[in-house]
Amino acid sequence: MRVRSRRAGRRRPPSGRSGVKTLRAEARAPASPDIDEFYAAHVRGLTLQLWAYTGDLAAAQDLVQEAFCRALPRWERVRTYDDPLGWVRRVAWNLATSRWRRARAAAEFLQRQRVEHVDGPGPDRVALTAALATLPANQRAAVVLHHLADLAVADIAEQLGANEGTVRVWLHRGRAALAARLSDAGEGRNG
Repeated sequence: MRVRSRRAGRRRPPSGRSGVKTLRAEARAPASPDIDEFYAAHVRGLTLQLWAYTGDLAAAQDLVQEAFCRALPRWERVRTYDDPLGWVRRVAWNLATSRWRRARAAAEFLQRQRVEHVDGPGPDRVALTAALATLPANQRAAVVLHHLADLAVADIAEQLGANEGTVRVWLHRGRAALAARLSDAGEGRNG
């Protein structure tokens, strides 16, 4: 794992703040040589362990990389531990556990939000919708409002801005056209 910038050979002058490092300065500082060796020696074994734990090679690789990335800014302290590999392994396993918990919570949320399966429209509904689509707009509106919305002729006339007699004519013509189309469709299905 080589984390070196283009200016790896140049060091920035001290900022004047003793003991305070910025994240940017840490990211630009070259990695100590032993973290490269440590990474090369242990990345494969950790990846195999996490792959066995997660069952997903890509996720295992991501988790191990993230664990090493978290070790990098802390390397001066981590390398003094009795078992620096144990620290990196624990970080990777904790990351895997956190990822699993987030995935489980997301799945549970989606399960609660899931809409129950609703069957599609039956053949009669499809035939009625197709027949309604062939009617002129004023007849279709009158039939739908009267039979599906249960509006009285006077209410339909008010809503459509027409006379009640006109609405009755639209209803009569619409019903007659629907009856003819639906009986033709029924004969075609049965015959």
